Amino acid sequence: MLIRRSTILDVPAERAWTMVRQSRLLEHVAYPLQVFDPVEPSRLPEVWTDGSYRVRCRTLGLIPTGEQWIVISTIDKGPDRYLLRDDGHGDLASRWDHLITIRSVSAGRCLYMDEIEVRAGLLTPFVAAFAWISYRHRQRRWRQLVASDFAPLAAGAAE
Repeated sequence: MLIRRSTILDVPAERAWTMVRQSRLLEHVAYPLQVFDPVEPSRLPEVWTDGSYRVRCRTLGLIPTGEQWIVISTIDKGPDRYLLRDDGHGDLASRWDHLITIRSVSAGRCLYMDEIEVRAGLLTPFVAAFAWISYRHRQRRWRQLVASDFAPLAAGAAE
């Protein structure tokens, strides 16, 4: 099942690209719907690079939902367009292919899009519904971060 969500951010595409590559941004925008506890390696990288990262997931910070592999397989940038891909999988979803596209739309503004392909067998409709809610939440948190000039990340806060 494919889920596609997009939003306009009042930030230059290059700045959004710099921020999206930071693992603390993922932790911030996912909170409190999802919390990721690193397993392998024991810490998430400061900046995402090609590789595999195993995490334990907790919904609402309390409910264990198994382990997930974050698999950064493609990081690409071009003129006014940036792509980051997590071709992940885990205990609940055999496929969690997440493509982030950031594209400049005007001076100081960009389009931010999440495209997620979810496969979870019989659980696919439920996992996809959670993904739809989760990415809506994440984009709202993105807009809040942009409005604050990313102040919560500078303070190191996860909330």
